[in-house]
Amino acid sequence: MALPARKTRAVRVGPVTIGGGAPIVVQSMAATRTQDIEATTRQVQLLQEAGADLVRIAVDSRKDVEALAEIRARTSIPLSVDLQENYRLAELVAPYVDKVRYNPGHLHHHEKDKPIVEKVARLVAVAREHDLALRVGVNCGSVDPAKDLEYPGDDVGAMVASALEHCDILDGLGFDRYVVSMKDSDWRKVVEGNRRFATQRPDVPLHLGVTEAGLPPDGIIKTRVAFEQLLSQGIGDTVRVSLTVPFEEKGLEIRAAREIIADIEAGRFRSVPDFTHGLNIISCPSCSRVENEAFVELAQDVRAMAQYAKQYDVTIAVMGCRVNGPGETDDADIGLWCGPLGVNLKRGAEVVGHFPYDAVLERTRTLLDEIISTR
Repeated sequence: MALPARKTRAVRVGPVTIGGGAPIVVQSMAATRTQDIEATTRQVQLLQEAGADLVRIAVDSRKDVEALAEIRARTSIPLSVDLQENYRLAELVAPYVDKVRYNPGHLHHHEKDKPIVEKVARLVAVAREHDLALRVGVNCGSVDPAKDLEYPGDDVGAMVASALEHCDILDGLGFDRYVVSMKDSDWRKVVEGNRRFATQRPDVPLHLGVTEAGLPPDGIIKTRVAFEQLLSQGIGDTVRVSLTVPFEEKGLEIRAAREIIADIEAGRFRSVPDFTHGLNIISCPSCSRVENEAFVELAQDVRAMAQYAKQYDVTIAVMGCRVNGPGETDDADIGLWCGPLGVNLKRGAEVVGHFPYDAVLERTRTLLDEIISTR
């Protein structure tokens, strides 16, 4: 079957077009440290060879910007940059990329005395000067605190409201060269949020993804469920499959995305396990924010260790960085967010302690046993 016609406007990202009926753009994100120029350049090339249309790189410091300039000189694929929490780096990265992603939930961290509109206006001015597109990237786990207060107990509502608010800001500034993403580790929230948004702003191109989908094959299955339900309804113009895999295997994200799109276009919809019940392992996609590559092996070890609890309704989240780790482990029964030298272990929103990588697995098992004993 042909996918339903997508009625969003066209947004140009360098030589690539997102929306406007163009083919669905498949993208991914470099998982290496940006300042490791050799490794990041190789990862960009691997993703391009796997069939990526666009690659995103994280930038959080001036040293990252310097590395980005060299990476850009060595690569040819269109690049997007993730500004993380420092939106003021936009002017510095602009000459080297085609698109800038900012998170509305992070804008309040810097220059807190300035209105959000003023900060967005600065990003728009940079985009106009350097011929860039923007992505408004909202995550359930890092929504603007004001929106959380406005929508208590409804994180999907808060996420959608934040996205709509920033669309209004950008529209008010006379800038329409933007796309929106609304992501969560729960595929159901991804589906619900994007459906809600699409009914109110059918003109805005949408970037789909299940963030922290986890290890394959489960991570691919969760993403497939979300994509099948959204793309089959004409919702979604660009996609990213986020998987926890070794750096050399990041091309799997691109291949998985292409396969899912091809299956939907051919009318091949697969039955899937019920992720509502039983053990649920959430892990992030080893992006360039990860401060210790041991995170990937730890995620694999946690999944293997926890298999004895697969019949219990327990969620374990393994996050690789300080940006998403603290907030996006709060809803899990057990959360691990990884730093350069050790791992912060949580039970719900409560921090249990900070443990070395070689000791945290056994402590996690003890915590899992404690939780099982109460079920």
